[in-house]
Amino acid sequence: MSHKHLHLLRSLFQDPVSANIHWREIESLLIHLGATVEPVHGARFRVLLNRHEYFLHHPHQGNVFSRQDIKHLREFLGHAGVSVSAYEAERKGG
Repeated sequence: MSHKHLHLLRSLFQDPVSANIHWREIESLLIHLGATVEPVHGARFRVLLNRHEYFLHHPHQGNVFSRQDIKHLREFLGHAGVSVSAYEAERKGG
């Protein structure tokens, strides 16, 4: 993972929730983590990561995710086994 992806992952899990995270950054991170991101209908995207499914909505006004969307994404990543500490441990080991 590039430094950029690691920084974004840290931003997703920090409190207070960041208000300046863009769609293209999220999509790039998810793909880097091994997720498939498929358009479903309109602004909805189906994300599959580590056998967990999540439906992500592309922001309608601009490309910045709301704080609530980031919280939901954080929950999904946690359920899929993604965390900053797990990523950093994998990065050092691999």
